[in-house]
Amino acid sequence: MHSTDTPALPAAPQPARATPAAAGAAHTPDKPLPRYTTAGLMQDQREIEIEHAGRIYRLRITQLNKLILTA
Repeated sequence: MHSTDTPALPAAPQPARATPAAAGAAHTPDKPLPRYTTAGLMQDQREIEIEHAGRIYRLRITQLNKLILTA
């Protein structure tokens, strides 16, 4: 499967760029992290490709229902 064959996921809200002072700041409860379900990500597939920083990663669900991310 190539990244051009898969539908695009809805864009997650993009956080503001961290400044050096904020880079080490902990996550605050007033701004919850975006959450995705594996059903939404995988769309009835056992394996998908994720492109990040010019590299392709594979996310797959194992026979024991665990997630594995590989480069």
